Amino acid sequence: MTDFLKISDEVRQALAQHKPVVALESTIISHGMPYPRNVETAMNVENIVRENGAVPATICIIKGKLVIGATPDEIEYLGKSGLKVAKASRRDLPVLLSKGLDGATTVASTMIGADLAGIKVFATGGVGGVHKGATETMDISADLDELANTSVMVVCAGCKSILDLKLTMEYLETKGVPVIGYGTDELPAFYTDKSGLKVDYRLDTPCEVAAAFKCKMTLGLKGGMLVTNPIPSEYAMPADVINDAIEAAVTEANRLGVKGKAITPFLLDKIQKITGGESLESNIKLVYNNARLASLIAKEL
Repeated sequence: MTDFLKISDEVRQALAQHKPVVALESTIISHGMPYPRNVETAMNVENIVRENGAVPATICIIKGKLVIGATPDEIEYLGKSGLKVAKASRRDLPVLLSKGLDGATTVASTMIGADLAGIKVFATGGVGGVHKGATETMDISADLDELANTSVMVVCAGCKSILDLKLTMEYLETKGVPVIGYGTDELPAFYTDKSGLKVDYRLDTPCEVAAAFKCKMTLGLKGGMLVTNPIPSEYAMPADVINDAIEAAVTEANRLGVKGKAITPFLLDKIQKITGGESLESNIKLVYNNARLASLIAKEL
């Protein structure tokens, strides 16, 4: 395992001393935002984790090593390289690691890295799910199966609103993944704080969330927990504005035949352009908000 895993000294020491650690993904750096905002955002997220009493562990793949706790130079490298870096999910890990390549980890592969290192809390923007039209395309994110199998809590602003949220919730229910609404009974929809769908349970404090996850682990129940944290209302986008932008972006993707790994970065970029950059600002703010909450939960856990 040590041949493929590289844990930073800071993260290793924090774990040995039972200090709170928060895992962070790297796809958001290379595939989620343009340079240099991506690097600036990633470093700000790490600072927010520290300010809230936890140790950040940005996870990525560098030269065939699954890095747990990327350095500022490694984050800069991922940000500058952008789409040249492979988008790495579970299925990509064996080849990227064995061939000594680089990769930016998705929610699924970040969960794997966190679990291997012993990190139980992970903050991200939004998770993948069942894509629109999946009844024909079968386009379902590996993030959902990872949540069903890997014991890491994922704190997010809900599932990405480019998805079919109703089918995503049905899939999570089938897989036995608890979907928690932090301070809300309604599933957040990434850019907006409401989707019209109910979460499984509402919990109102970091202590309550940590207690539920600890109970899950004590019982030996396989899989993670999805904690959905609404975007702060002052940064939320009007539902009609973002929904129109999503519909236009999806139409364009279908016209161009964009599929697979390319679809999410394509849609996010297209939505950003349609909204004049407003969606990017909302994206950044919700990531910051999730990093704060994840840090507080990790401290309680």
